[in-house]
Amino acid sequence: MAENTFKVLLINGSAHVNGCVARAFDEIEKTLSESGINTERINVGNKDIRGCIACNYCRSHGKCVFNDMVNETAPKLAEADGIILGTPVYYAGPNGQLHAFMDRLIYSTAGTINLNQKVGATVVSSRRAGSTSAFDSMNHFFSMCSMPVVSSTYWNEVHGFTAEDVENDEEGLQTMRNLARNMAFLIKAIRAQKEKEGLPHQEHDVFTSFFTERRQ
Repeated sequence: MAENTFKVLLINGSAHVNGCVARAFDEIEKTLSESGINTERINVGNKDIRGCIACNYCRSHGKCVFNDMVNETAPKLAEADGIILGTPVYYAGPNGQLHAFMDRLIYSTAGTINLNQKVGATVVSSRRAGSTSAFDSMNHFFSMCSMPVVSSTYWNEVHGFTAEDVENDEEGLQTMRNLARNMAFLIKAIRAQKEKEGLPHQEHDVFTSFFTERRQ
């Protein structure tokens, strides 16, 4: 990637690749493009993606033991300035494939990709409710990886049962546009500061485990 270009990955966790999340992503991509940010969309919600089995193969091989979309996405994440996760809401939680995908992507690249100051955001789509808990769940990936979380003028959500419903959610689409503008601004600000002073130093020396001596 050229030094003066910016890129954001959009990970669609919906099984309906042209559904509600996709409509929200359309609005984001258009606004990011207007701000000079390139995008790439990856659909995972309709793929067969298994969860992490804690085998630690990635610690010695630099990639996940399951050679699927996770390993294909890793080099794209390394080049990206930001990532947006989009999920429908299932029983007040995110799509299972998306969560499994992110579990493995973040864990398997811990020794190979520096996520420090790559920006992240989550977009959720629900018919009525359950959205804030799904939103919170996906943002945990960012908050433990030194990734600034991008906000908007409301929670990053759209409402509807179909993409046509989302088309009528004018405030939701407005929220997507404001999210994209905030992300573009933050990416550019971080790039400028990184070129001036470098990234913030990260300490990794302490790893505390708590245990209690067994009583006799």
